[in-house]
Amino acid sequence: TDAETGQERWEPRGNSSEAPLVVAARKAGLSEGTTSEYARVLEVPLSHSRNMMLTVCGTNGRKQLCPGGMTLAESDHYFAVCKGAPNMILEHCTEQLWEDGSVLPLTPAARQAVFDVVDEYSSMALRVVAIATRAM
Repeated sequence: TDAETGQERWEPRGNSSEAPLVVAARKAGLSEGTTSEYARVLEVPLSHSRNMMLTVCGTNGRKQLCPGGMTLAESDHYFAVCKGAPNMILEHCTEQLWEDGSVLPLTPAARQAVFDVVDEYSSMALRVVAIATRAM
């Protein structure tokens, strides 16, 4: 909380790539202790040839990734999170997760709309990172 205004303020921690992701995760409802709540079983580090990295974590029997977040089926024991260059990530995506937790097909028009936003942010010299998840 900001001492002067009394408003909640997000303070990034970590490097310039990770800090915005942490802030976005908190705003999406993931708690600060989330990383300790899900056991990481695999990590494929960032590769500059692939422009992405991957982690696989156990679901710990949860029905949702976080309150209001991605739904996990009872048969889902793991989930993968891949982050990286939007063009590399979107190449492998077939669905999109909406704010209300619903999942819809990623149509060509929706994919192009994402690329349009990426292009807009990139034109302002902003770094854009895409995140994809898959329950398994």
